Amino acid sequence: MSFELELLNSNLIQKQAINEILKMNEKSAKYGLTLTEQQAIALVKTRSDSLKNAGRIEFNGGIIDKLILAFCDSPYITQENYEDSLHELVDIFYSFKNETIDRISDNDLIAFMQKSFNGTCCGSLELLSARELPTLARKLNCIHVTDLSEEIDDEY
Repeated sequence: MSFELELLNSNLIQKQAINEILKMNEKSAKYGLTLTEQQAIALVKTRSDSLKNAGRIEFNGGIIDKLILAFCDSPYITQENYEDSLHELVDIFYSFKNETIDRISDNDLIAFMQKSFNGTCCGSLELLSARELPTLARKLNCIHVTDLSEEIDDEY
């Protein structure tokens, strides 16, 4: 594959990711949360940087739309902290995908993050990343994968 073709594919994937994020405004707007195109571009860059920092590769649009859907109804997220919260959530997500050695699905990790953030963390991303997710990672590394969903459901 030539360099130009790779660059074209990369630009198309980024454009698709930006469009997917902007399309989520239709769902998040009912909670008073929207993102501009510039904010969506910044989130795609954060995703790219987080993937590089975590040494991960993704072939689809990513996880941002799922995070938006899971967190847009949080009582702790307002329009003022919406973009910043999403940047942190993206970084936390990829960091803990590594910490859990991929023993948890994307959807289960996001569900755990959302329940913890709105529950025991009372909207604190610091508590989420410094207390709840490390605890989850330790537990995951000690149990069988087939028991994972039951463990998470029992606790939250």
